[in-house]
Amino acid sequence: MTKVLVVDDEPQIVRALRINLSARGYDVSTAGTGQEALQVAAAAKPDVVVLDLGLPDIDGTTVIEGLRGWTRVPIIVLSARTDSGDKVSALDAGADDYVTKPFGMDELLARLRAAVRRASTAPTDGEEAVVVTAAFTVDLAAKKVLKDGAEVHLTPTEWGVLELLVRNRGKLVGQKQLLQEVWGPSYASETHYLRVYLAQLRRKLEPQPSRPRHLLTEAGMGYRFEA
Repeated sequence: MTKVLVVDDEPQIVRALRINLSARGYDVSTAGTGQEALQVAAAAKPDVVVLDLGLPDIDGTTVIEGLRGWTRVPIIVLSARTDSGDKVSALDAGADDYVTKPFGMDELLARLRAAVRRASTAPTDGEEAVVVTAAFTVDLAAKKVLKDGAEVHLTPTEWGVLELLVRNRGKLVGQKQLLQEVWGPSYASETHYLRVYLAQLRRKLEPQPSRPRHLLTEAGMGYRFEA
């Protein structure tokens, strides 16, 4: 059973999500503050977190950063904040998706399923499982990246982007394809997601992030991985 942690200080939203998620077979935990969210996440180890940014004690972005210190669990932000700066800040902190209030329950459920699916996708049989570059090693089977002998912490969405590029190494992967395969069909025009996540991957993996050798941009078209 997939475990979902809902973090929101609005009782009516928590109640609606608990009813809808439970009816679809999810195991639901809830928290009304950021500190409680971090405690419940550590104890319950959810498979996905649905998180409001406007919490009464600490900002939701701080909660994301706290979670990312130890877990790759998918995080879907559910917030009334519509400013693009808030969205980018949440994504930059490690969130995997951003849904604005008011929201449609069917859409949220679809995004939740997609986030869980991305986090649990297994590599295709017959593919080269380990790809080695001069700077880092990608293990597609173990879903890990090693750099200088140590594992690099990637969020599920960062891994999704990297995995798609590595599986198509040497080939141009278009912006639309990346967005649709990693985030879903409704994200085909959200190119700012790609800029944020490629910048994060380069900071974590490239020896010189401003002069990438492996995660390359094809201006106006897409991205390419070169080993």
